[in-house]
Amino acid sequence: MSDYRVEKDSLGEVKVPENALWGAQTQRAVDNFPVSGLPMPSAFIDAVVQIKRAAALANSKLGLLEDGHRDAIIKACDDLLWGEHRDQFPIDIYQTGSGTSTNMNVNEVIASIARSNGVEVNPNDHVNMSQSSNDVIPTAIHVSAVSLIQTDLLPALSHLQGTIYEREGELAEIVKTGRTHLMDAMPVTVGQELQTWREQLAAMEKRIEWASEQLLAIPQGGTAVGTGVNAHSHFADRFVTALNDKTGFFFKSMDHKFVGQSAIDGPVSLSGQLRGVAVILMKIANDLRWMNSGPIHGLAEISLPALQPGSSIMPGKVNPVIPESTAMVAAQVMGLDSAVAIAGQSGNFQLNVMLPLVGANLVEMISLLSNSSRVLADKAIAGFTVNAQHLSDAVDKNPVLVTALNPEIGYSRAAEIAKEAYASGRSIIDVAEERTDLSRAQLEKILDPLKLTRGGLES
Repeated sequence: MSDYRVEKDSLGEVKVPENALWGAQTQRAVDNFPVSGLPMPSAFIDAVVQIKRAAALANSKLGLLEDGHRDAIIKACDDLLWGEHRDQFPIDIYQTGSGTSTNMNVNEVIASIARSNGVEVNPNDHVNMSQSSNDVIPTAIHVSAVSLIQTDLLPALSHLQGTIYEREGELAEIVKTGRTHLMDAMPVTVGQELQTWREQLAAMEKRIEWASEQLLAIPQGGTAVGTGVNAHSHFADRFVTALNDKTGFFFKSMDHKFVGQSAIDGPVSLSGQLRGVAVILMKIANDLRWMNSGPIHGLAEISLPALQPGSSIMPGKVNPVIPESTAMVAAQVMGLDSAVAIAGQSGNFQLNVMLPLVGANLVEMISLLSNSSRVLADKAIAGFTVNAQHLSDAVDKNPVLVTALNPEIGYSRAAEIAKEAYASGRSIIDVAEERTDLSRAQLEKILDPLKLTRGGLES
């Protein structure tokens, strides 16, 4: 017996693997695009399936789809959303720019499942009713991104902020040398340093929420070019009602659906905000790597958890593996954002023709940032220890502390004291006691490191 069956489409006959649920159009795409070996992400396929389910309900309510076809499509969609038949979506990310191949892949699989349940469902006439790849795929970009942001990214960012908040409270009075240009500067607390990360993330979280809200407007119902040809005039409204009932989100129909099909401004904007998260994670990762550097010939301010041996040749070496992983994620997200920005320029007349790339990249960006944020929180920030005595010793020897004496003795004399302290290896307070009329008690009050972290002059 042959391992293949013969399917037909408008171009002729195609050999399809015997056990595959897909049909001719999917197989042509499999044959045409052996590019990366990377199929569209499961979260994106789920979004397309959600669209098919909502469309079946909308068409049924409008009297366009028979109850038997509706029920068979919905059952097939529910099976897929439960995780069945995940291996039936093999089409490469780098396919036709409209995503028609992925749309037809989902149509064919749903129809095949329905037929296996005894209902003759056609992938184009029934599953794709009132739809086009040109509105399904842009809508799936919105649906998949909104879903992952709400279920994965925002909770992960909140978790990271909460972890930082706990540590900043513990470390609120641990003073360390501040650094500008990587050079010693006035003292700060470790808590202040961590609070900076947390407030960056909190502001970024709001920007992500805003960008996500913009994607709640979807172009489904625009069909081929945005005009809604072959779709009932009330289809779009019925569709969003069905979609919202299933997803729990508040999608709405775009007034001018051309915008969501010929342009992908909303996804491009979201991508830019995801890049912003990556920038913050890169800053946090690099700060942690510097603070952990050493343990002898580095800053050695903190010790990150020892998670694995750091070298195949140097015994005892332990590396900051979690910040390194985070930095690589950040770099990847920045690169994916650049690709999305370039793709956004490919809105030729009534259709953007890099839609699968955008959908796949957004899913990957959100997933990477979500996972990395939790790993960074749980395996680096939650467990690092502070080398408090080392920090204190370094602050005491920091010649930049002399800045606090400027109001008392002037910049020039303070600079002379700093130079002498640095050259002799003595503390600022010892040199200042010799070179000024200020008493030891006065100097201790002025040069108190913790007090200096709170800024301002006493009235």
